[in-house]
Amino acid sequence: MGNRTETSGPRVSRREVCAVAGITGISALAGCSARNTTPPAAESAKTITDHSSPDLEKWVDELPRPDVVEASGTKNGRPRYEVEMREFERKIHHDLPATTVWGYDGQYPGPTIEAEQGEPIYVRWKNALPDEHLLPEDATIHGDILPYDTTGVRVVTHLHGGNVEAESDGNAQAWFTRDFQETGPEFENKDYYYVNDQPPATLWYHDHSLGITRLNVYAGLAGFYLLRNAHERNLGLPDGEYEIPLVLQDRSFNEDGSLFYPTAVSDEHGGGDGSHPDPSIVPQFYGDTSVVNGTAWPRLSVEPRPYRLRLLNGANSRFYTLKLLRYDESSGETGRDGPPFVQIGNDGGLLSTPIEIDGRLELGSSQRADVVVDFTEYAGETLLLHNDAPAQYRGKLSSADDDIVPLSEIMLVDVSDAGDPRDVDRLPDELTRVPELPVDSVDNERYLTLTSGQTDEYGRRLHLLGTAQAQDGLKITDPVTEEPALGNTEIWSFANHSGMSHPIHLHLVHFQVLGRQPIGDYDPAEDDIEPDALEAPEPYERGWNDVVTVDPGEVVHVIAHFGEYEGLFNDQTGTYMWHCHMIEHEDHDMMRPFRVVPNAAENTDSDSANESRKHDSTGRPRNR
Repeated sequence: MGNRTETSGPRVSRREVCAVAGITGISALAGCSARNTTPPAAESAKTITDHSSPDLEKWVDELPRPDVVEASGTKNGRPRYEVEMREFERKIHHDLPATTVWGYDGQYPGPTIEAEQGEPIYVRWKNALPDEHLLPEDATIHGDILPYDTTGVRVVTHLHGGNVEAESDGNAQAWFTRDFQETGPEFENKDYYYVNDQPPATLWYHDHSLGITRLNVYAGLAGFYLLRNAHERNLGLPDGEYEIPLVLQDRSFNEDGSLFYPTAVSDEHGGGDGSHPDPSIVPQFYGDTSVVNGTAWPRLSVEPRPYRLRLLNGANSRFYTLKLLRYDESSGETGRDGPPFVQIGNDGGLLSTPIEIDGRLELGSSQRADVVVDFTEYAGETLLLHNDAPAQYRGKLSSADDDIVPLSEIMLVDVSDAGDPRDVDRLPDELTRVPELPVDSVDNERYLTLTSGQTDEYGRRLHLLGTAQAQDGLKITDPVTEEPALGNTEIWSFANHSGMSHPIHLHLVHFQVLGRQPIGDYDPAEDDIEPDALEAPEPYERGWNDVVTVDPGEVVHVIAHFGEYEGLFNDQTGTYMWHCHMIEHEDHDMMRPFRVVPNAAENTDSDSANESRKHDSTGRPRNR
C-alpha cells in the first residue's frame, strides 16, 4: 500500500450530517437577465420559488438532434476546426417567444465534434460574443484577480473528459475576449490540440472561464464531443439515426422568452441586512422547465427496436435519477415501468460488459451514461423519461420535502407501431477490456475534504475543497497541494463534511471508483483502505470515470493513474483543475488546481526514489 496523509479526519455521525443538511437551505432571491426587459411578474419575484416560467404546454415540440461540425481545413497534417461562439435567438418552445442565447457556431447546444481514437485534431474556439454579458455578473467573485471592467466577455473552452495537454485543457485562467484582444494569465495558444489518445467515449465541451462559468454555460455554451474507434463500430451497437445524444438541462424563462437567472442570495445565506452585492452569485440554480437538446419538454419518436442514447447531465446544479415509465398522455398519469436502461458506457468509455440498471440511473452534473434501450416490446406506447431526484440532493438522505423546484417530467418517448424490419444484433456479452488499477500499486494516498463551514466577506456560504492538513477548505488562489508524479498511481479519498451531494470532477485523468464508507469509519492516519470492506460502486460507476458523486457523511475512494496505462491514455504534465461540477459551487469557490510533475524516480537510482516516497506532497515526513 502507498504512503498516507498525516492528519486524522474527524469522525462525523449521521446525526451531525443531518444537522449540517438542515442549515444548508438553497432558496435564492431572484433577479433577471441583464439585457432583457423584465415583465412585471418577474419584478416581484424574490426567490427561485417566487418565480414561475410561463405555463407552457408540454410535449409539443419534437426533439432536435445536434448537427455534426466539419473540419474547416488542416494544420500540421491534422484536421483543424474553427468553432465560433456567438449570440443568437432560438425557439426553445413553440409557444415561447424566441430566447436570446449563446452557442457554438450559432447552435444551442453546440454542434457535435466527432473524432477518431489515435487521430489528433486542432480546434480554434473563436469568441464573437457581444461586449456585455447576457446575464448579470457578480464582480465580487474573484474580483481581485479578474478584470470585470474588460470590454468583451471572457470565455475558455474545456474538453470535459479529455486526456489532453495542459495548454489545451481550458484552464479557468486561460480565458480570452473577442478576437483574443485580452487574455488571462494562463492563456497559452489560440489553437487547442486534442491528441484523442484515449478510449472512445462520450465527451463534451463547455465554457470554463473563472468566476462566470455558471453564466456562460447557462447561456448555452456547451456541446458534445464523441470519440470513436473501429472496435466500437464492430460491436453492432445501434448507430446512425438510432444513436441519439441527449443533454438534459433545467432552465427558467420570463414571459418574453428571455432566460431567467437569480441574482441575489436569501437571508439564510447572508446579505439579508443589505450587505450582499447586487447582483450576487447564488448557492445553486434549479430551473422549473426541462430542456433537452435545447428544447423545452420535447417528445422523441422512435421505432420499436433498440436505440443507443448518450445521456449527459448538462444542468448547472441539478441531479437526475432516471427511469422510463409507461405514460397516459390524456390523463398525465404514469403506469408501470417501461424498458430498462442497459448501460454500455459512462464518462470514460465502454464498460467491460453491458449492465442492466436495476432501479434508477443517477446522473450528477456533467456525468454521462451511454445506454441502450430496447423499445421492441413497446410498439404503439408512450413512455415518460421520469426523474425523482429532488433539487436539494443528498443521495440516500434525500427527502421530497427538500424539493423546492421539482422537475420530474423530462421528456416523452413515442414508440411507433412499426419499424425497421431488419434483424437487430443483441448486445455482445463483452464490450471491451477495462484493466484494473491494482490497489497494491498505489504510490500515494490523499484525504480530501468537501466542506461548507466558511463564509466570504459578505457572509455568503462557501463550498470549499480541503486536505488532511486544511480540512476547513482552501480557495483556488491558495498554493497547489496535490502534485502527483507522472507514472504514479494514487488513491484520492473524498470526504463530504457538507450537507449535500457533490459531483467531483478531475481534469486530465480518468479514475476507477473503489467504493464508499461512512465518514466516521475512516481515519486516514490509522485505517487502511480495504476495497472488499467498502460499499461497492454502483454498476454505472464501473469502468473509467471523470466524475464521482460524494454524498453527505461518506468517504468515496477513487484510484487514478497519472499517465499512460497498459496502452490507454497518454503522458501529460502541467497544471490542471479538480472541482465540484455544480457550477455555482465551482465559481464560488469549490475548485482547486493540481499539478502533474515529472517523475523524479526516472532520473535517479532506486534508493533516491524510495526515499522520496517517504514524504507527502508538501515535503513533510509521513507517519509510516
